[in-house]
Amino acid sequence: MNLELTRSNMVQQQIRTWNVLDDSVLELLYKIRREEFVPTIYRSLAFVDMEIPLGYDQVMLTPKMEARMLQELHIKKTDKILEVGSGSGYMTALLAAKGAHVHSVEIVPELKTMAETNLQTHGIANVTLEEGDASHGWPKHQPYDVIVLTASTPVLPQAFQNSLNPGGRLLAIIGETPIMELVLVTCEAPGVYHSTTLFETDTKPLINAQLPERFVF
Repeated sequence: MNLELTRSNMVQQQIRTWNVLDDSVLELLYKIRREEFVPTIYRSLAFVDMEIPLGYDQVMLTPKMEARMLQELHIKKTDKILEVGSGSGYMTALLAAKGAHVHSVEIVPELKTMAETNLQTHGIANVTLEEGDASHGWPKHQPYDVIVLTASTPVLPQAFQNSLNPGGRLLAIIGETPIMELVLVTCEAPGVYHSTTLFETDTKPLINAQLPERFVF
């Protein structure tokens, strides 16, 4: 396999056609090698338009979803970032390349170890990895300039919005299968938020994600 040709095909045919046109994002996809963050048995699928299994009933988002999320967040070099769900550490690496520091929280100990190993291998130091359940928020290092949830949540807990700095951005996949939406929440002023629905999608939920209240008859 010609890795660089395959990587280029991924960028040109999957990602650019999904309206990811930010040159700084596209350049990162060439610089940070996705295949090196994919479990060995799936490495040949690193550039395929699919969610790659990580084990423990967790997945990597598709390449085009990772790139689109990164673009929509408009990350600045001064931004403090919260990532909920470290996974293999690939999205963590992309976020770290754009921002000042990433606080990444992973509930599965084995995945936290995987992410740590991958990030250390690539010399990415501006990341703090923690083991814990951040599905309902992670106020420990708040306020944040950017918050991104790498799996879905049926309901977005208010705690995430409360953890944003004014001007901060929160990106989350909200809803239940088969209907979920990628939503961008911006903190316009303390306690004032604006939400924009970007598109429909579908992916696995966070472990212990907040559920909607059910009516009982």
